[in-house]
Amino acid sequence: MLAYIFPGQGTQFVGMGKDLYENFSSAKEIFKKADKVLGIGISQLCFNGPQDKLTSTENAQPAILTVSIAALESLKEYAKIDSCKMDLTPRFVAGLSLGEYSALVAANVLSFEEAVYLVRKRGQFMEEAAKNNPGKMLSVIGLDRSVVKEICNDTGCEIANLNCPGQTVVSGKISQIEKAMELAKNKGAKHAVLLDVSGAFHSSLMKEAELKLSAEICKLKFKTPKIPVISNVTAKSEVDPQKITDNLIKQVSSSTYWEDSIRFMAAERVDCFLEIGPGNVLKGLNRRINPDFKTVSLGNLEQIKSFIPSN
Repeated sequence: MLAYIFPGQGTQFVGMGKDLYENFSSAKEIFKKADKVLGIGISQLCFNGPQDKLTSTENAQPAILTVSIAALESLKEYAKIDSCKMDLTPRFVAGLSLGEYSALVAANVLSFEEAVYLVRKRGQFMEEAAKNNPGKMLSVIGLDRSVVKEICNDTGCEIANLNCPGQTVVSGKISQIEKAMELAKNKGAKHAVLLDVSGAFHSSLMKEAELKLSAEICKLKFKTPKIPVISNVTAKSEVDPQKITDNLIKQVSSSTYWEDSIRFMAAERVDCFLEIGPGNVLKGLNRRINPDFKTVSLGNLEQIKSFIPSN
């Protein structure tokens, strides 16, 4: 049984999606739609950079969403061309943070145009909140979740991402993160590393962004998903459009439970995860959650061709 999983911010790289654009009409159409909705030439930014402009939050988020949906459409197109007999229908869809918007497009909750508009706004609002409420994110490796929670209680930091066993990301004000880094090392963390991001994402320092994004989200009508969507903030399956909407709004300033989301799907008999979009970060996380989980990365032409058996 399959699940589609979609990557979040940080997976962007110059050149992503170019081979999909050049080989699949469906992917080309997605890039054209993105350029039209955004009016910033996101296609050329994906293909040619520069890296620093692509990496900025307001550009990276729509760029990753665009490549992810282009990869999904390319997979479908290639399967038809090759008369694929595999059942590619997923049991669930999920995405890490930003990737949840790709999952909502895959489940037909939002159109691609609606989603790419939203994530552009999301990125802008998060950048603004980061400037108004400066903070950092710290990746703590090698400590149990409970120990990291204690560190947060002692420093005022907040857990941002629970990605996999032994890897927890915390957010907070700069002074709080500095204290958390020192405490983590004292408690035996293998690594405590500052992330190269512009703000304290998935924390209360993003409340300003959450309120602004809420106003944009509430302008749209979310449809009932064709495929159950796993919410980042509950790590459970959601099919009620109102709950999906509420969770998406909360997600900006709440912890994301990725490890729990993957375990939920596995408990529901998912035995193969298709990572659709740039990079292979989710494949690496899944390997650390359970090395027996099968995860296939599908972000470029070669990977799609390798996955679909030739007839």
